[in-house]
Amino acid sequence: MEIPYKFDVIIIGGSFAGLSAAMSLGRALRKVLVLDGGKPCNRQAPHSHNFITHDGKPPHQIAQLARAQVEQYSSVHFYEGVAASGAKTTAGFEIKTAAGDEFLTRKLIFASGLKDLMPDIQGFAACWGTSVIHCPYCHGYEVRSQPTAILGNGDTAYHYAQLLFNWTKDLTILTNGAPDFTEAQTEKFRKNNIRVIEKEIAYLQEEQGQLQQVAFKDASGFAVKVMYARPAFEQNSNIPAALGCELTQQGLLKVSELQETTTGGVYACGDASNMRAVSVAVASGTMAGAAASNAFTLEEF
Repeated sequence: MEIPYKFDVIIIGGSFAGLSAAMSLGRALRKVLVLDGGKPCNRQAPHSHNFITHDGKPPHQIAQLARAQVEQYSSVHFYEGVAASGAKTTAGFEIKTAAGDEFLTRKLIFASGLKDLMPDIQGFAACWGTSVIHCPYCHGYEVRSQPTAILGNGDTAYHYAQLLFNWTKDLTILTNGAPDFTEAQTEKFRKNNIRVIEKEIAYLQEEQGQLQQVAFKDASGFAVKVMYARPAFEQNSNIPAALGCELTQQGLLKVSELQETTTGGVYACGDASNMRAVSVAVASGTMAGAAASNAFTLEEF
């Protein structure tokens, strides 16, 4: 199928948020192009949870079904590839792909997600999304009451401890170096029998992504099979920044209640702008698609 040159909306990212936005726009009879590189943020997660009707299903199965349903709308087109650059035009925006293709659009939706920046700890990346996890609402029920480690320090680790204490009382904080806690926080750890290990980590011993033990640089080890961590992240696409879209203090794309960024005609949804959860991605994608479509109706009436 030949892909048209001009579109009402180009959606960058074809996972849950992007497909949800595409469905809203397809049902509104808008000409849409979904650009997707095929590497969703949750590709390592074996199961998706806290999403009614799909609880416990592998994410790729949910996405495959969503794609098949969106493909039923003839005005929605798909391009397998990466959006490399973008620029404003007099009529909207121009998007160039890594393969050298160019497309014009009146509006843009970024469902491009985030890129997690793995810490320099051997074995961490292999465990990420399976046994090293970030969200108890997504994963906590499956590992409830188990001995659990928190990789972190300072306020981040303290907040994790407060949160996870609901799912398990067997918590150990791994600071990977000198601790950075207030006296009040340290007292809370003592009160709630939360251990703090201040040793530097050498590597994570794992088997096919399943954590077995944390090995420290002093040659000691700590056996544990569940770890929470919150690595740094950055936007998966640099195009929003090039278009002048502002970020929040947390590094997410700043959006209005209608998912519009600070650049007119540009919307964002999913992990790039919202809480990282499948249900939130779907909801924000629906809103972004509907808002973009509604903007057209106001312009055209």
